[in-house]
Amino acid sequence: MSESQQPRPLQHLLTDPAVLRLLLVSALVGIPVSLVAFGFVGLVHELQHWIWESAPDALGYDRAPWWWGLPTLALAGLLAVPVITRLPGAGGHVPVHGLGGAPTLPREAPGVALAALACLPLGVMLGPEAPLMALGSAVALLALPAARRTAHPQAAAVLGTAGSTAGISTIFGSPLIPAVMILESVALAGPARVVLIVPCLLASGVGALVFTGFGHWTGLEVGALELPSKPSAGLPDAGDFLWGIPMAALVALLVVAGLGLGRRSERWTGLSGPRILACAIAVGVCITGYALATDRSPEEAALSGQGTVGLLAADPGDWAVLALVALVAAKVVGWGIALGSLRGGPIFPAIMIGAAVGIACGALPGFGMAPALAAGLCAAGVAATRLPITAIVLAAALLGSEAGDLMPILVISSVTALLTVVAVDRLTGTGTEEAPETQAVAATDPSKDNGSRP
Repeated sequence: MSESQQPRPLQHLLTDPAVLRLLLVSALVGIPVSLVAFGFVGLVHELQHWIWESAPDALGYDRAPWWWGLPTLALAGLLAVPVITRLPGAGGHVPVHGLGGAPTLPREAPGVALAALACLPLGVMLGPEAPLMALGSAVALLALPAARRTAHPQAAAVLGTAGSTAGISTIFGSPLIPAVMILESVALAGPARVVLIVPCLLASGVGALVFTGFGHWTGLEVGALELPSKPSAGLPDAGDFLWGIPMAALVALLVVAGLGLGRRSERWTGLSGPRILACAIAVGVCITGYALATDRSPEEAALSGQGTVGLLAADPGDWAVLALVALVAAKVVGWGIALGSLRGGPIFPAIMIGAAVGIACGALPGFGMAPALAAGLCAAGVAATRLPITAIVLAAALLGSEAGDLMPILVISSVTALLTVVAVDRLTGTGTEEAPETQAVAATDPSKDNGSRP
């Protein structure tokens, strides 16, 4: 390796004028990204409220009727098909692949937004996190003209990833979670990685600040992932660990089953409009089946599951075990179908699956409701992302002040879920794709530079 190709020390990287300019642009990018995210999430939330609450009420129902998911999901498929099959970018990446891929180009942003608006409010079992990351990436890349993106792919990769983390920090309610996600997924090793993580921290911090400020200023609900109420917790005891370990393995197996169904769904669907529509209707059938089996609102099984997690945590006693079993079954199947065919994010529904299993198992003798919920949340996060530290931080953020006492069960359930996922991958021969953040870091590593620097 020549001298010019040797990785440079950290102090040289952080004082490089090109890197300093990139940091400044990344910080400024957080402002427009947060404004776009605020508008997008606010619109999704308002549409969701109208479709699942206001419209049924206007028709004389006290809640969405059992059949409500059939027409809404059929409409979601009809609206999503032309976006996915005809617009640039195919409406964004297929969610079974994780949270992203290469940075989303500005010309692909309209398709991403339209596909998400067609799917998310109408009840598709996916979350807003992947569209937010894609839109954040596209907005950030507007700071670089197309010619400069071509000439300086390293700068484009870093800026796109910074925009993505700024976008996702808004819905998670904290810049810490996406920062940890980036750190863990790129396996931070060496000063060259600072070229990626510092811009991401700056962009996500500024974005979260502006996003939160707009929420307070406008009074609009934007639906950040949180648990307003949760079971009280104490220090976990032996019973919590004896039940928590097999329960974490069960949650991981359910999430992996959903992901496997998603891969099969993707292979079957492709970009076929009729098959995409068929998948959307199949998701509606899952929602309807849950409502018929439990005589509960179909909204609980529809959407990202974020609201249902709050209901589960706030009043665990309101849920019969059979209703929870039906909820998990409907969610695993519907989420799996949506993962390979429609557009949205994969994490929020997985978190709901873990929460439902945790609440169902919390009634077991010697197993506390709070430790069961914590283990379920964390195990689902690990199985969905393959990032155990990120899952622990996310679960701790959801649990709030209770997280300190529950940290041992969070760690044990995280490791259990990860080992379960790895064992299943080995048995089935399923390989994990390189994280998109890792691709971005590779592009920013000076040791791989081709001589043109941002």
